[in-house]
Amino acid sequence: MFAVIKTGGKQYRVVENDLLQVDTVAGEAGDAVTFGEVLVVGGDETLLGVPTVAGASVAGTIVRQGRGPKVIAFKKRRRKNSRRKRGHRQDFTLVRITSILTDGQAAAAE
Repeated sequence: MFAVIKTGGKQYRVVENDLLQVDTVAGEAGDAVTFGEVLVVGGDETLLGVPTVAGASVAGTIVRQGRGPKVIAFKKRRRKNSRRKRGHRQDFTLVRITSILTDGQAAAAE
C-alpha cells in the first residue's frame, strides 16, 4: 500500500518503513507526527482525493532534525568590481513512515 502526501508545499509518494526527508516539522527525535493531507491512497484499490482523501492520514516518527549541504549563491558583475557571495543551508526533518491509515483510523500507540 502506498500514499501520496503533501507537506511543506511538496508532494511525496510513501510506503511503510520509508525514510523521508521533508521541510522542518516541529518536534524532537522519537516524536510521532501525522500527515493529514493525503492526496492518493493506492494498493488493491486506489482512492483519489478531491482534493484530499477523506479520513485518510499517514503516521510517522521523527528520526532526526538536520541541515542540508551548503549552497553557495555567487554573483559577479564583470568589470564593475562588484561581487556578492551568500551561503544557505536548508533545515530538514528525517521521518520514518510507520503506517498509512484510512477510514478515520487512529495511529497505534507505541
